Amino acid sequence: MSERRAEISRRTAETDVTLALGLDGSGQGTRVTGVGFFDHMLDLLARHARLDLEVQVTGDLQTGAHHTVEDTGIVLGQALDRALADRRGIYRYGHAVVPMDEARASCTLDISGRPYCAFHAILPPGGIGNFDHDLAEEFFRAVAGSAKLTLHLQAEAGTNAHHIIEALFKAFARALRAAIAIDPTEPGVPSTKGTLTG
Repeated sequence: MSERRAEISRRTAETDVTLALGLDGSGQGTRVTGVGFFDHMLDLLARHARLDLEVQVTGDLQTGAHHTVEDTGIVLGQALDRALADRRGIYRYGHAVVPMDEARASCTLDISGRPYCAFHAILPPGGIGNFDHDLAEEFFRAVAGSAKLTLHLQAEAGTNAHHIIEALFKAFARALRAAIAIDPTEPGVPSTKGTLTG
């Protein structure tokens, strides 16, 4: 099997994102976006999905973290799409339920070739540092769109926004880890259509 890796750079008037991704990793790499809480969430994602992930972002943080978070999600999704190539031999589906103290989140995903994100989480107004709570949804929508994932995320319990968002990231990571894993019993693309690339 070829090495499942991708490197992408994307520059706009709002952000400059450089990202390197290895699907068969151990959580190595550094994540520096200028948004401390988001860096922490990317660290959790890399560790629990077993991704080697290098992220360097320069963004227009004077206007808020929206562009930085969304554009990082776009580039991560593009890297996932490229690293997965034709999706041959993967499990395709993943599901995880993760508790974080009083919070609990679930994620179900399909590496389907069809971008869709259903995000169900009631988060209070406000933010953690310069990370507004509603940016969690923006990130996951961007990843699902660019990686062509069918993604369902739900906060099932919780009162602390930090714990809820952390549980969502960990549930996504664990579900992604299961879906991208190599299935030794699958010799081709796990689809009756013969393709999962759109």
